[in-house]
Amino acid sequence: MSRIAYVNGQFMSHDFAAIHIEDRATQFGDGVYEVFAAVKGKLIDSELHFDRLDRSLRALEMEMSLSRATLKLILREVVRLNRVTEGLCYLQVSRGAAPRNHTFPNKPSYSLIVTARRSQPATGKIGIEGVHVITTADQRWQRRDIKSVSLLPNVLAKQKAAVAGAFEAWLIHNNGIITEGSHSNAWIVGDSGTVITHHESIDILSGVTRNRVLQVARSDGVKVIERAFTVAEAKQAHEAFLTSTSSFVVPVTHIDDTVIGDGRPGPVTKRLRGLYLRTIS
Repeated sequence: MSRIAYVNGQFMSHDFAAIHIEDRATQFGDGVYEVFAAVKGKLIDSELHFDRLDRSLRALEMEMSLSRATLKLILREVVRLNRVTEGLCYLQVSRGAAPRNHTFPNKPSYSLIVTARRSQPATGKIGIEGVHVITTADQRWQRRDIKSVSLLPNVLAKQKAAVAGAFEAWLIHNNGIITEGSHSNAWIVGDSGTVITHHESIDILSGVTRNRVLQVARSDGVKVIERAFTVAEAKQAHEAFLTSTSSFVVPVTHIDDTVIGDGRPGPVTKRLRGLYLRTIS
């Protein structure tokens, strides 16, 4: 069966789905998106994703004509039509098509697309064995808290990681501070099992999985501190891990050429991974 996409009110073949050549998402990056994980055919943490979508839309002075309930129905139908049990569902909203002009169109016709695809479960090998990350300069714009479709710096960072044989790139801001990954949030485990991740600010995109892990950690009595940390501190940490919608909780065993801990997933990371997986099962 061919894949099915939703584009501006219509379900259609993925092969022929298209938006207008002057859509502002393609010409200006004037749009936002969300990616939902599907587990056993169910969208995970959809309310948190919709909350963040609302924040991103407000930040760009955009509106969503469809209600949240209607959006949920559309996403669920796209997941169903594509027979996605384990996978990802992508939603994108742009200011729509208009004659090319940097200023907002007077009467924007907002564009909505939704796609879904199957993928290997994020509960697989990398979550058990851990991954290697590299560090690279954070070249993104100053409103990283908006989930914008303008992802070129993230793409370049991820490609640099791929060329180095690494899973992810952690981005370095001023004074050697690690903000987050190209498509994930960064975490370390310090003394006495204290878990540390960058605080919410315009410097990071506060991930839905990040927020869920914070919740389950605190509920289980794990001490968590939200603050900035440096590359040097990360390389000296007892453990490190990353979180994302597509990968859930993944141990980090190497940062650049530095082995973290004993080079294997640590007990705190494994504990948090287990807690998180139980919340979505």
